[in-house]
Amino acid sequence: MSDGRANGASGPQWGAPARKRRRRRSGFDRARRADAREALHYAALDLGTNNCRLLVAYPTSDAFQVVDSFSRIVRLGEGLSGSGHLSDTAMARAIGALRVCAGKLLQHRGLRTRLIATEACRAAANGSDFLGRVREATGLALEVIDRETEARLAAHGCASLMDSEASGAILFDIGGGSSELAFLGRCTTADNGPPLAAIQAWASLPMGVVTLAERHGGKAVTPEIFAAMIDEVLPLVRDFAARAGVNGTNGLHLLGTSGTVTTMAGLHLDLPFYERRRVDGLWMTASDMDAVVARLLRTSYEQRVAHACIGAERADLVLGGCAILEAIRRVFPCDRLRVADRGLREGMLVEMMRADGAWKRPTAS
Repeated sequence: MSDGRANGASGPQWGAPARKRRRRRSGFDRARRADAREALHYAALDLGTNNCRLLVAYPTSDAFQVVDSFSRIVRLGEGLSGSGHLSDTAMARAIGALRVCAGKLLQHRGLRTRLIATEACRAAANGSDFLGRVREATGLALEVIDRETEARLAAHGCASLMDSEASGAILFDIGGGSSELAFLGRCTTADNGPPLAAIQAWASLPMGVVTLAERHGGKAVTPEIFAAMIDEVLPLVRDFAARAGVNGTNGLHLLGTSGTVTTMAGLHLDLPFYERRRVDGLWMTASDMDAVVARLLRTSYEQRVAHACIGAERADLVLGGCAILEAIRRVFPCDRLRVADRGLREGMLVEMMRADGAWKRPTAS
């Protein structure tokens, strides 16, 4: 904002209205806080193969306002691809994170919740036993969702970032134990709320960053290892493209949600630390993505650990995620990628709020 002198006003003339503005803004903030207290709050929890995430929000006139959040890498699926079971250490890490989530949920009254678990609990032979332990230790009853539901929630969570001028998008959500793909048509709006994704086709690939890291190694990733990762994923993506009937990418763009693409965005921007506001919604070109992958392939595991946008928790996983993305790009060579730091939790919030009529259009009298 420019100062008063730059607009031809003296200091006192500028200062008096400013004080009034502060008073009005303060009153507005008080009213907004009162509205927030009275509004029904919603909570969405997503326990994945790699992460445990929580959002608490209330609906606004056309979207929602987040009031609380939590995210922790728990690596619930660590070792699962080899043993078929969730390990005691991994379950303990996840339960520790879920205890934090349970504590946060208790701080909000009148809360409507949806608490989900995904691939690790779907695939593990002891998945149901683990969920029983979770309920006993935290009081949280988690719902294991199927792959179709997971793809739908991710699509609805990211739909608002689709380019309205594009004919559609290829959405991908690279997870720890699986990766969801969806071919989206133009979004629709059923009410005053966020747009709805028009899912034309979807698939869940039994391949994620943890899976690839355990099969190929994630610390010392040579170009040959990276190529082998891509080759493992390519047939799965090609099969999806054939079933979806996507021939060419004219008018389409990529829409990515996951730690892989947000990490790549942070590296592309040379952020000294991760900033969601700069990453969520960022557009990257094909050459931008090429440059980031080439840079990552030149880095050592120790250098990745030391980078603030990667860190020890993602250092052995990020190149596996890049390999999945590279397979997607080879089948769908779109010129642009939009980065989404949002996904399943936002999709759950949108579905719950819409079901309750939070954005229902007023009926004509």
